[in-house]
Order: sequence, then structure tokens, then C-alpha cells
Amino acid sequence: MHFAPHDFRRLFATELVNNGLPIHIGAALLGHLDIRTTRGYVAVFDEDVISHYQQFLARRRTERPTTEYREPTRAEWTDFQDHFDKRRVELGSCGRPYGTPCAHEHACIRCPMLSINPKMPARLNELEEDLTARRKRAIEEDWRGEVEGLDLTLTFLRGKREQARRFERTGPVTQDVPVVPHQKPKLTGG
Repeated sequence: MHFAPHDFRRLFATELVNNGLPIHIGAALLGHLDIRTTRGYVAVFDEDVISHYQQFLARRRTERPTTEYREPTRAEWTDFQDHFDKRRVELGSCGRPYGTPCAHEHACIRCPMLSINPKMPARLNELEEDLTARRKRAIEEDWRGEVEGLDLTLTFLRGKREQARRFERTGPVTQDVPVVPHQKPKLTGG
């Protein structure tokens, strides 16, 4: 049997989740921006992931004071729901956690928390054309700081385009049922 170094990341991810660590924490440890990437690493079924996460929550709740658990007020619940509505942006969805502000002041193309909608490559092309034209003008005007900023934005934009391509290529995973060839009955002499 031959192992590549990357196989050990898969083993590590599987061990983490199978031993009760929530998959989103495993994703952070592995440096994955999207939990679906981590799910691809973990050799468990969805039911197992949910079961382990529920076990983790149950253990955690027994360790915390019961006074911390109360029903949210209507205003708190509305605020929670609004957070997820505000995460939808033109290019996709912002993955920032609840209760955190947008650290990048809505400069989404540079934000590592932005998950690109796979249907947006045409819009990314439009943005790249605009940024390239702005960069050309900045060079002509000798706006060095502007050129540097635009170069950084273009780098992030190209990374987001690659992210969209990866999601486009990865569709649902299907697993075929193995076919067992029928053996011919042995003929006996007689």
C-alpha cells in the first residue's frame, strides 16, 4: 500500500470528526474555507457527522451553567435571522459568523469569507475587465498605491474565479454498487 502525504490529512480529518469534534472546527484546523471541502476529506456518512456533532453539543451543554440557556427574545431571533439574509451578496454568500461585522467593509472580492456562486464567472470577467482598465489608467497617471491595490484585488478575483471553477467541477458524488460476476456452475463428469 502506498500513502501520499495528503492522505494523512484525510486520515486526520476522519479521526477528528469520528472522535466527536464538530466538522466546522475541523474545517478551520485544516484551513478549509468551505465545509464541503472538509466533508470530502472525512470518510463518514452524513448521519455520522450529525450524530457526532449532536453528541459534542450534548457534552458541552452538560459542562455549561444552565443559566446560560434561555429562549431568545423576539428581537434577538430577528437579529439572528437578519444576519443570514445580509450574508447574501452579488457574487455569492459571506461565511462570516453570526454576531461579527464585515471586517472588509464589504470589499467582498478580497474577503476570504466570500464563497462564490458557481454561476458568477461572467460577472467576475466583467469585474476583471474593469479592474484591468483602472490599473492601466493608474499606471499612466503614476498612481503607484492605486496600482498596488488593484493588483491585490485582481489576485483575489482570480482566486475567486478558481474557487467557482472548483465548485462547478465538483457535483454530487455517486457511488456505484459493485457488480459481482456470476460464476458458471461447475460441471461434474458423469
